[in-house]
Amino acid sequence: MSVTYLAKCFVSLKPTVNDPAGITIRGALTSLGFATESVRSGKYFQVTLQAESAERAKEEAERMCSRLLANPVIETYAVEVEPAP
Repeated sequence: MSVTYLAKCFVSLKPTVNDPAGITIRGALTSLGFATESVRSGKYFQVTLQAESAERAKEEAERMCSRLLANPVIETYAVEVEPAP
């Protein structure tokens, strides 16, 4: 029996990849008076899917990340899965 899950996919640039958006955001935060050492930008995806278990839902979401949502050459990703609200 399938259950509905919510997969939260966090995609970010690898530490060795230049992040111009992060640099710009850090500059803006500094100009607003916030003391930051560094900022890295990224992407966040919420995917609702049907699966037989949370483990299978996580496996599916990880496949989505590796095949489409993230560029494995320059990005890393992390997936969290929970029952859909």
